[in-house]
Amino acid sequence: MKFPVFASFIIFCVWLGYELHKRRNLDEKSNQSFWEKEALANRTRRKSLDDLDYIQIPFDTLPMDLLAEDPVISEYHETLRSLSEGPIVNFTGISNTDLKLKYGAPNIDLLSRYDQSYTVLVRTLQKWGEALYQNGHKDAACQILEFAVSTRTDISATYKLLSIIYLENGQPQKISELIPVAEGLNSSLSGYIVSMLRQQVQNSG
Repeated sequence: MKFPVFASFIIFCVWLGYELHKRRNLDEKSNQSFWEKEALANRTRRKSLDDLDYIQIPFDTLPMDLLAEDPVISEYHETLRSLSEGPIVNFTGISNTDLKLKYGAPNIDLLSRYDQSYTVLVRTLQKWGEALYQNGHKDAACQILEFAVSTRTDISATYKLLSIIYLENGQPQKISELIPVAEGLNSSLSGYIVSMLRQQVQNSG
């Protein structure tokens, strides 16, 4: 009885060694491919940024007068005004390597600032919308969150609160309209947001 067990153990060890060797080879090829791509990206010359999808903050259609005297709300307003003074672009899900390949290595610091501004923008919109909702201004909150969604934010709390407002307003069909938006997000959170929205639709029934 011992020999079959020993033979099985040897076979397992051989199989495990093969799998580990195969994994190392794949990792080495992947690393080599990455560094070759990175080297090419670092040699890419500066290119025009005219075709970027720049985001403009629509102050004229946002509820800027609502609770404007509140210190917290006022701080959100100031952040948005400061952001509006420079370019804002959503590069969620796009690596620095790919950005350099498309727009040139000399532009990477600039593009990173554009993306950082976008991150601050959507976080500020989420906090502003949440604050207005908690103070009983759900329609104004909805307006802010819908703008955030239009920029293709991947902040799940934005979609969650917006779906709650739609349910409270008797508009569950609008939650369904958010699902294709979430499915098209270039983000690892896309699947989670879609699942959450579908659950909200089910709850509405």
